[in-house]
Amino acid sequence: MRKKDIELTVKKFTEEVLKDTNMELVDAEYVKEGPFKYLRVYIDKPGGVTVDDCADVSRVLNKKLDKVDIIKEQYFLEVSSPGIERPFKTEEDYRKNIGELVEAKFYKAIKGKKSVQGILEEKSQDNIVIKSGDEVLRIELKDLSKINRVVEDF
Repeated sequence: MRKKDIELTVKKFTEEVLKDTNMELVDAEYVKEGPFKYLRVYIDKPGGVTVDDCADVSRVLNKKLDKVDIIKEQYFLEVSSPGIERPFKTEEDYRKNIGELVEAKFYKAIKGKKSVQGILEEKSQDNIVIKSGDEVLRIELKDLSKINRVVEDF
């Protein structure tokens, strides 16, 4: 089975596992690091997930995956929180972070910059608006390589 097909299937299974909980699937990835393969599933909920949440989801998901046996090679299953500074993946990620400090990185320089930090002002279907100091930047989504919330140190 191809990597993309594995990830899509795992996402579907994870959503089934989370169906009657207040948790949500953020992402799933199947990656090779050195000689090992990892299936990483990122979950979240209001207030953040606990170690017990991750263990519970891992246990149920592992049983499902063993039953259908879609991954023929040895791998490690990791279920965890994506972290507060995780990259935005969904519309909901953008919506939740309107008015928050974000960092956006670009595929190519925009106004001489490859990245910008500022307040996420708005998100439309095709672009975002970030206010950085006195400058307001409208950035096409196709030009974003990554965007995430920035947590300021106190």
